[in-house]
Amino acid sequence: MKAVVLAAGKGNRLQPITATRPKHLIKLGGKPILELCLDALKASGVTEVVVVTHYMGDVIRGFFGKGEKLGLKIEYVEQAEMLGTGNAVRVVEPYVDDDFVLVYGDLLFAPEVVANVVSLFEAENAAAVMAVVPVEKPENYGIVEVAAGQAVKCIVEKPALSDAPSNLANAGIYVFSKEIFDKLKQTKASVRGEWELTDSLSLLIDEKKTVLAAEILEDDWLDVGRPWDLLEANSWVLKRMEHKIYGTVENGAHLVGAVTVAETARIRSGAYIEGPCFIDEGSDIGPNCYIRPSTSIGKNVRVGNACEVKNCIIMDGTHVGHLSYVGDSIVCERCNLAAGTITANLRLDDEPVKMVVKNEVIDTGRRKLGAVLGDEVKTGINALLMPGVKVGTKGWVGANVTVHTDLPANAVVFLRQNEERDVKKSK
Repeated sequence: MKAVVLAAGKGNRLQPITATRPKHLIKLGGKPILELCLDALKASGVTEVVVVTHYMGDVIRGFFGKGEKLGLKIEYVEQAEMLGTGNAVRVVEPYVDDDFVLVYGDLLFAPEVVANVVSLFEAENAAAVMAVVPVEKPENYGIVEVAAGQAVKCIVEKPALSDAPSNLANAGIYVFSKEIFDKLKQTKASVRGEWELTDSLSLLIDEKKTVLAAEILEDDWLDVGRPWDLLEANSWVLKRMEHKIYGTVENGAHLVGAVTVAETARIRSGAYIEGPCFIDEGSDIGPNCYIRPSTSIGKNVRVGNACEVKNCIIMDGTHVGHLSYVGDSIVCERCNLAAGTITANLRLDDEPVKMVVKNEVIDTGRRKLGAVLGDEVKTGINALLMPGVKVGTKGWVGANVTVHTDLPANAVVFLRQNEERDVKKSK
């Protein structure tokens, strides 16, 4: 069965990370999210995939090509405008000849999830089957009401908690017959001017077609929509991948648990690394530093002497200067953190960390959350970033500066010299 993967979105909630890359190419454990999605589809038996692109679609096509390296046949179709999931699915009709799997390309899921959804679809000769997953906060998802026999009664988008018909969220994984294309053509635009796939599903339900829900395990699925979701997703991937040590590990370095060290990576003496942890090609770690669990370190990264890195994503080409602490943070490509840089990750009052997402202050629900730095950010000596702050692409944070609020791209922040100080010339 052919699969359709939706990978058109820009990922506005993931700014500044997505200012310079599509969210589908953010790497976790050395692999882009979309590649992890494609790997899971292949493991479930899929061999042909249609990928729907829009934002930085050329970058996605350039990365995956025709799919030979993954053992897949990949075709691409462009969604000309971002007009909703229904519109995104409509554009693939010429590429689909029969029943097909549909998944959102920013999800992580176990291969058996797709296999189970396909199995139910085939056993019941359904018009559509959708995966549903129990969630703790129904108000953040499209919620599905399920009747006896797994039949879908209705789908309610982000209901108030008191109005939620269940705690089963739409997991973004479906199997459709070609009937869905007729319903997509009958679907009207929403108040936002978009065509929603769930509205087309509702038309199938209204016509008494067989639309079923396949409940999946919460541990087998993860939605990646906000920056702190990436940290959870990174941990999810690291715990499930196979780890091996190929690179140079000097005498006196200690690797504990599941750790991957790529062939050209180097771990210097005195480094202590706790898994799960991934260190990619060309990276140089230590000496005498501490890499704590759930950390992914990209290609050609330098982590200097006496640093501590904990539960982080450190992307390609970044330099973490000696005596720095980076905790529960995402540091994008080619950043330079000067000696003594600190990303604070715990509020003094021990309350959950808040972060600004699309101009709205959001309670992340996380007790510990550090900073998010876009590409090519630089910090001066002893710079301090408070919990939950973001620094845009190419931002500069000067020596001894404490960052309390988000900084936009290209911002430059320095401390002003105290003009009242008695400054004398040297003899």
